[in-house]
Amino acid sequence: MEQQTGGVGTLTARVQSVLHRVRAFDRRRPLVWDAALTGFFVLAALIDARGGWRNIAADPDVPPDLVVALSLVLSVPLLWRRRSPLAVLLVMAPAALVSQWTGALLQAALIQLVVVFNMALRLPLRRLWWALALLVPPLVVGAVRFPRGSWDQLIVAPLWAYALVALGAVVVRTRQEYTASLVERARRLEVERDQQARLAAAAERARIAREMHDIIGHNLSVITGLADGGRYAAAKSPERAAQALDGIATTSRQALTELRRLLGVLRDEPPAPGSPPELSPQPALADLDQLLEGVRAAGLPVRFTVRGDPAPLPPGRQLTVYRVVQEALTNTLKHAGPGATASVEVSYEGGAGVAVSVTDSGPALRGAAPAGGDRPGGRGLTGMRERAALYDGTLEAGPVPAPSGGWRVHLSLPKDSVT
Repeated sequence: MEQQTGGVGTLTARVQSVLHRVRAFDRRRPLVWDAALTGFFVLAALIDARGGWRNIAADPDVPPDLVVALSLVLSVPLLWRRRSPLAVLLVMAPAALVSQWTGALLQAALIQLVVVFNMALRLPLRRLWWALALLVPPLVVGAVRFPRGSWDQLIVAPLWAYALVALGAVVVRTRQEYTASLVERARRLEVERDQQARLAAAAERARIAREMHDIIGHNLSVITGLADGGRYAAAKSPERAAQALDGIATTSRQALTELRRLLGVLRDEPPAPGSPPELSPQPALADLDQLLEGVRAAGLPVRFTVRGDPAPLPPGRQLTVYRVVQEALTNTLKHAGPGATASVEVSYEGGAGVAVSVTDSGPALRGAAPAGGDRPGGRGLTGMRERAALYDGTLEAGPVPAPSGGWRVHLSLPKDSVT
């Protein structure tokens, strides 16, 4: 049974392959196929016109020249059946009428079946009423002039043949349209897939840009602060200068480690077989103390306060809080000037909500930055707002009202953003 099924499957595959090749050739060279098909029917009609038509003719004394002419009129127009099937049927109809009127009853009239098939395949289906109007008169004339049987045999049977051919063409047409719709759908899905891939790539580039901005910007600011402090301490306190250099080395190594981890995802080649992947956890709230120690070592006094009962937060939200605090303190190091101080306050709300405020005592006017925005070319506040938006949070940045003065960054992540 399996062998029989396999044989049928192989035969079906071969038939499909042959049909595919025929269709492909027809699409490439339609005129060659039309000429070959027309030539076949012209040859068959002329062979029948040599005398075979008398075997079924009602009047075998029809002039042979008229028979040849009718045979050519019923076969040659087939060459244009695809471009203008209704016009071809209009040309054939008078020849079919004369064939029935004279009693020649040429079998070449059956070529009209091919034209009917093309009409149902290519034209609006309402045009088939025109085909019916052209096919019925010759049948009625032949039945009236040469009644050799019942009306069912002379008229209904040929009409059933035309109807079945038209129905077959409708089935083929429906299948072609369905296949074309599947192809179009596949094309649209491919376009959408490419668009989704581009959007995902753009989102990933934006995420990597935020991470690199936060990592490089913060660590370079810390290194700059340590270097400035070490330069002033070098003349009076070599020990403090050495501590500053140690801090610079530690901060640089941390920055390099984070950059290697971040840029590792951009490698095209996979890791070597058997080698363990380079993994390290993303910064979390537990790393805030280390972050603040580095900022203090760079010369910025920071006060850290936690309010409420600490609640466990998802890693992504912890990273958002960490990066916002890191970026806010980096801006303080860059723009607050000497003698500035900062405070970080983390407040846990009910459930899993959290709010963070970073305030410094530096000047309210930060260079050329617009209110609540970045300097030209800056990405700090933009990146913080993008991080907050990922969890339906809000971020506000701006000067602290007098008399306190200074600058404040406030992040709020609502509890209903937990997934």
